[in-house]
Amino acid sequence: MAFDIEMIEKVYANMTTRVDKAREIVGRPLTLTEKILYNHLWDGIPSTAFGRGVDYVDFAPDRVACQDATAQMALLQFMHAGKKKVAVPTTVHCDHLIQAKVDAVTDLARAKTQSNEVFEFLSSVSNKYGIGFWKPGAGIIHQVVLENYAFPGGMMIGTDSHTVNAGGLGMVAIGVGGADAVDVMSGMAWELKFPKLIGVKLTGKLSGWTAPKDVILKVAGILTVKGGTGAIVEYFGEGATSMSCTGKGTICNMGAEIGATTSTFGYDASMGRYLRSTNRADVADAADKIAPYLTGDAEVYANPELYFDQVIEINLDELEPHLNGPYTPDLATPISKMKEEAIKNNWPLRIEVGLIGSCTNSSYEDIARAASIAKQVTDKKLKLKSKFTITPGSEVVRYTIERDGFIDTFDKIGATVFANACGPCIGMWDREGADKEERNTIVHSFNRNFSKRADGNPNTLAFVGSPELVTAMAIAGDLSFNPLTDTLINEDGEEVMLEVPTGDELPKNGFDVKDPGFQSPAADGSGIQVTVSETSERLQLLAPFLPWDGKNIAGAKLLIKAYGKCTTDHISMAGPWLRFRGHLDNISNNMLIGAINAFNQKPNTVKNQLTGTYDAVPAVARAYKAAGVPSIVVGDHNYGEGSSREHAAMEPRFLGVKAVLVKSFARIHETNLKKQGLLGLTFATETDYDKIKEDDTINFTDLVDFAPGKPLTLEFVHADGTKDIILANHTYNEGQIGWFVAGSALNLIAAASNA
Repeated sequence: MAFDIEMIEKVYANMTTRVDKAREIVGRPLTLTEKILYNHLWDGIPSTAFGRGVDYVDFAPDRVACQDATAQMALLQFMHAGKKKVAVPTTVHCDHLIQAKVDAVTDLARAKTQSNEVFEFLSSVSNKYGIGFWKPGAGIIHQVVLENYAFPGGMMIGTDSHTVNAGGLGMVAIGVGGADAVDVMSGMAWELKFPKLIGVKLTGKLSGWTAPKDVILKVAGILTVKGGTGAIVEYFGEGATSMSCTGKGTICNMGAEIGATTSTFGYDASMGRYLRSTNRADVADAADKIAPYLTGDAEVYANPELYFDQVIEINLDELEPHLNGPYTPDLATPISKMKEEAIKNNWPLRIEVGLIGSCTNSSYEDIARAASIAKQVTDKKLKLKSKFTITPGSEVVRYTIERDGFIDTFDKIGATVFANACGPCIGMWDREGADKEERNTIVHSFNRNFSKRADGNPNTLAFVGSPELVTAMAIAGDLSFNPLTDTLINEDGEEVMLEVPTGDELPKNGFDVKDPGFQSPAADGSGIQVTVSETSERLQLLAPFLPWDGKNIAGAKLLIKAYGKCTTDHISMAGPWLRFRGHLDNISNNMLIGAINAFNQKPNTVKNQLTGTYDAVPAVARAYKAAGVPSIVVGDHNYGEGSSREHAAMEPRFLGVKAVLVKSFARIHETNLKKQGLLGLTFATETDYDKIKEDDTINFTDLVDFAPGKPLTLEFVHADGTKDIILANHTYNEGQIGWFVAGSALNLIAAASNA
């Protein structure tokens, strides 16, 4: 039986009435996305037709999921909210704090020792507040959610940008910051601007070397890393229904890389098969009864241009395998063009490491297809030319692929199986020699390939592909290799060609596991004590941020003018810094250390206007804070792209930054800034970015009149006494202005709990 089946049945019981009412109010057929959104309105029965990209709407998500790195801060905030138990089903998954180095057994044992304090904290907090806890080694949050909690037509939020993975099972699943999660865990409405809709029509059928991963790699090339911002992507067509459920999950997972709010697919037979295979026949039966409500109306898919804001069509019969990168997931190259592009751009052709797995591509089908390629190394007397690693997505998948012989296949060719955790995908990879910062090429089946993302080496060029293509490339050891057309020389000197990958969608003998790694919470957690040592380097209880004093901000100093791409990895790095995710003071020592200073083109070197000397960004911020001087951060386009980590907003808030002024924001980061009581502003005129100088002092002239739809005026006073007046736009509504006034959204929740 499925977890929380009563909740799922309630969602379905409401859905027919609410969707029918929404269709009546909107006055036209509905997309799947609209059906799910209108069924999850905080007020219940729909009464208003909302404007896409215009109206802020309150929703009631069905559940919340947190991973261990972000859960620390989320649960510390929840403790501050003053609630006795979470209001909706919530889970915590320990997957980020396990470093990949040797092998699964060794690495997991080391993580349990090094991060025991954090795991014990998360376990006890979960036990106290009614939260399901998945232990270290149980698996990666998104794979575990797909296997246990995702359900067609549901709505969930999660404190990780790849929460969107659950769209593969027909959900609207959205990545958020911890403060958003606390809202829902506390029984409050969750606010989202009603999204625009992008329809992707898939015709034809995948075959040969082409995989679901290639669909999203193609889409990323079309839309770029910000083309989906403010929109939900809905996939449909014969190509969608012919694809496996986990393949759909892969596509939705990487939707985070185009900035999309989330992505989803309509309920179909593949989802039913997956639900039944993962012991959730009760969910499949319930979904079957209302199946027409769990997909878009037929008229929508017949004439998509009438119902979506943008439509993309991809013929899967013609789609080629892709490798995207380096340094950005939207630089899309068909495999037939890779040799030409690699030579033209002087990318190192030798592939040092191939890595498969992660939350994006670690299903049974993924591993089976990759194993069918790996088996050919032995069968065709080939040799693996690159190092090769496998990261299973969950203990269920790992146990099952071991039972079915796939791990033995990988062992025979000298591959390494890492723990069921995020590992190299998030920078938790202790790669030998990475500290030398040599220029090199790796290929992986992960989702992100920003500079330093995998191994901390800024000169590692990472290319993203499907697990089967990555496996083939690792065997060849050559970025110019095209398995569709090229041959390899085996140990007998013969030319051999790799056969196309094969693999079952689901295990013929079903999934199996001895211990999935789940801890149920106590029925009554009121007597459980959660303690945090005052001397801990890993955990720190939170103190509330101070409310706004009601005055214009004056005398603020420019902390940094960030140049070019500034992701949440640049603002708050992962990797070795993950160990401090529960300690705001300590983690703040990584604030913006990866951002490039526009004035000297160097990272982590900015001018301290109080002393005239240059220092690290956190050090200068702390100096301003100690002197009672506010500071401001300026940035470029799509600022805050990438992970949902709210530390990228909490750290500036903690170190005295009052506002972040940029050309444009990534959605989650803008919301995170608002939640923490910061001003997230955009240039009314983008070229004003060029007017800002290194020694500027900034004054707000009309913050006292802060109101929805009313731009703010900032005075940038230069060192020579001249000044530029810059107009800044914002998207704050009345409620969000309330967060700013109170000092943070959490302050309002705590105040309501104590009233």
